[in-house]
Amino acid sequence: MKYGLKKEGKFNYTEIGEGRPIIILHGLMGGLSNFDGVIKEFSVNGYKLVLPELPVYTQTLINTNVKSFSKYLKEFINYRSYKDFVLLGNSLGGHIGLYYTKLNPELVAGLIITGSSGLYESAMGGGYTKRSDYEVIKAKAQEVFYNPEVATKEIVDDVYETVNDKSKLIKILAIAKSAIRHNMAKDLPKIKTPTCIIWGKNDIVTPPNVADEFNNLLPNSNLFWIDKCGHAPMMEYPEHFNKIVQQWLKSRDL
Repeated sequence: MKYGLKKEGKFNYTEIGEGRPIIILHGLMGGLSNFDGVIKEFSVNGYKLVLPELPVYTQTLINTNVKSFSKYLKEFINYRSYKDFVLLGNSLGGHIGLYYTKLNPELVAGLIITGSSGLYESAMGGGYTKRSDYEVIKAKAQEVFYNPEVATKEIVDDVYETVNDKSKLIKILAIAKSAIRHNMAKDLPKIKTPTCIIWGKNDIVTPPNVADEFNNLLPNSNLFWIDKCGHAPMMEYPEHFNKIVQQWLKSRDL
């Protein structure tokens, strides 16, 4: 689904529903539409789904990193005066959410991460030497999922267009280096925020041992697995993903 974003100053965003805010943080190669299932479910069940468009490709190169994206998120949250909210992030979005929470724990009621970078990732910035070959990019997009059919032509086309834009590719590589540089292993034990970790058992971008490490290092976390699932559980198994989130939010009175 395409979302009509409002532009206010430097922020592009939309809000759907009413209630406690759930702020969606998309990944490097993923858009807000990756969370269609989450948005449809929770926006009519007592939550306000907040969809900011992260400036992944619009910042200057020197500001294309996890720290700057977290600063941007802070500015957006301050602008909209959100409080007592839940952050939900996939891949790079999870990393941004963790970094923001580290710096602003008093504002975050709960954190949900899935396929998050922050400890390790294997494919965020690599494998684009043959980016002009559509079939190579198609295969790379399919690898993200356990079921390759989830990588629709629209998704593959978007990835192909992105990696063949030289400016965007340079920023992808910069973000990949930033994700490694901003390793959070030493920070995680200090993050006391309730955290829901949802992971695909067949994720090859951030393998299952990464989820175990997140769960071991975060002092207030719960880990949930989805079988036959890759790097984006909310896309491959939206109903299962939503059920986990619903039950976790209820168990934490969120």
